[in-house]
Amino acid sequence: MAKHSSIKQPAAIVIFGGTGDLTKRKLIPAFYNLFLSKHMPEKFRILLLGRNEDKTEQFKKDLFDGITAFSRTGRPDDNNWKIFSGNIFYQQGNFLDNNTFVVLKEQLDAFDKENKQRSLRTFYLAIAPQFIEASAEGLYKNKICNQVKNDRIVVEKPFGTDLASAQKLNAFLQKRFSEKQLFRIDHYLGKETVQNIMAFRFANTIFSPVWNNKYIDHVQISLSEQVSVGKRGGYYDGSGALKDMIQNHLMQLLCVVAMECPGKYDAESIRNAKANVLKKIKPFTEADVFKNIVRAQYTAGTINGQPQQGYLEEENIPPTSTTETFIAAKVLINNERWKGIPFFLATGKSLPKQASVIMIQFKDSPYKIFKDDTVPNRLLISIQPDQEISLLFESKIPGVQMKLKPVEMDFTYKESYTEATPEAYETLLLDVLDGDATLFMRSDQVEAAWKVVMPIINAWKKYPKKQLLKYAAGTWGPQAATSLLKPYAKRWVVLPAPKK
Repeated sequence: MAKHSSIKQPAAIVIFGGTGDLTKRKLIPAFYNLFLSKHMPEKFRILLLGRNEDKTEQFKKDLFDGITAFSRTGRPDDNNWKIFSGNIFYQQGNFLDNNTFVVLKEQLDAFDKENKQRSLRTFYLAIAPQFIEASAEGLYKNKICNQVKNDRIVVEKPFGTDLASAQKLNAFLQKRFSEKQLFRIDHYLGKETVQNIMAFRFANTIFSPVWNNKYIDHVQISLSEQVSVGKRGGYYDGSGALKDMIQNHLMQLLCVVAMECPGKYDAESIRNAKANVLKKIKPFTEADVFKNIVRAQYTAGTINGQPQQGYLEEENIPPTSTTETFIAAKVLINNERWKGIPFFLATGKSLPKQASVIMIQFKDSPYKIFKDDTVPNRLLISIQPDQEISLLFESKIPGVQMKLKPVEMDFTYKESYTEATPEAYETLLLDVLDGDATLFMRSDQVEAAWKVVMPIINAWKKYPKKQLLKYAAGTWGPQAATSLLKPYAKRWVVLPAPKK
């Protein structure tokens, strides 16, 4: 994570896909909040590249509305917005046309000349995957991103659509740029609670001795989405829950929970530790896929009292689609720390609630002297909607008899800190400007994650309809997902228990 030091060098930020949804909802609000908190360089320029006609006042109004609707700080103050938006410019261009890059180079060189020094240059590729290589080639050919120390490229997920395409894209980019310049972004790693897992594990003596297969029974990592596929059907049907969520978000969460303590707190040590976890995941055989993986599609149902149509009725979804909208998986890690301990991963769309939860279930207590000592210790890390870490343990109920009851010891961000929690993109974009790659995926991590899921992709391709289950929208997925937990657990722990 960035040290939040002030950046003295002028910064030029170029967003490819400058009129897109990601720019409006996430990127500009994040840069604006960094500006408010004085983390942006004193001199900066944000250049939005897009194919739309240049209507400067309209696009700035759209960005203003985006901050008002989606930023944690709400509607911008008029004076702050005037200063901030004065640094935003728009360039119309086609990423497949070299003239776009000729004009871009002129703009960036003029900014350098104005400041009498070379700026830090960040190129954020907020574009469809098919345009990444063409855009990178334009930057390379025109020598716009050719300084290892000053220039970086940010690539959004999905990074490839399978192992072969990820390897091809990595090779393409690494031939033209240094690995140090490539920032493969996964916004989940920028979330405050996810970063806190490392502090929690490695800065507290009490957890280190029990973080292994001797004391832990199993781990659950679940990421439930209440939203349906909606208007993203065209993209989603070619991806599905496995590629869209498991291969990146959930694998990264698994790495943070399972990694060994890095030798020191720096980008390469941490990324080495994460890559080592992925490389030790037990490969799935075809038989394993149909035994230890549950996949399903949502059918019509009700969410929050509102009717939700089934996946096959959604816009741009073929009526014969076998794309999964829900997946649960049992994963094993073949190393000394985790041998024999299952990691259960689950994610799905059109579920009852939006939640991201990591649950560490400890083994039963060794001293069974109390007849009602029936609930093992459990550590629950809630990433969203609540940022919370709670420890479940047994306690005596006040009274004349020895009766036990499970109670929770809670840490919540809301109650413990007065500081505002930055959005994930704020943290990650500041890290990019600082050149800190700690929270970004290295090429070998990306490829190792694809290697884990490729046997699943191949088995489903071979048997497209085998064990493709259904679940009604507004339910927690198919019963088979709960059965997958046996004999370790009776249910998925999706949310913290409601406070009494």
